[in-house]
Amino acid sequence: MLTDDYATRMTNSVVGTLLKLIFHIELGKNEDTAWQDEAYFEIYHQLTKMIDEGQINEAENRLFDLLDSSNTEIFKMSLMFYYYMNDKDGDFLEKNNYTKTEITDGLRHVSTLYGYESMATALLGQASE
Repeated sequence: MLTDDYATRMTNSVVGTLLKLIFHIELGKNEDTAWQDEAYFEIYHQLTKMIDEGQINEAENRLFDLLDSSNTEIFKMSLMFYYYMNDKDGDFLEKNNYTKTEITDGLRHVSTLYGYESMATALLGQASE
């Protein structure tokens, strides 16, 4: 449990740092007004609803289908998606066939796609094989 709490705090810190450095978004302060396109804000809410309903893998697959390295709004949405999912407890994730490790793997994946691999590695550490 303590390890789970530490991993959650570390991942949230990483996402918060990336959002602040890249998009000038401070979580808990201006994330709802930081969307340039209302359509992405709506998609984000659909994805978080899927997470809440336990459709985590389906939500992540939908997110991956949207990834476009030339569209930074989707990168922003991806970071916020993983932040939202990371706040779910380990029991919820396990019940829905997902892990905290998959969250950090997803963060590494999207960060690499958008050209922030070195930043993600510096903040998250090397991926465990």
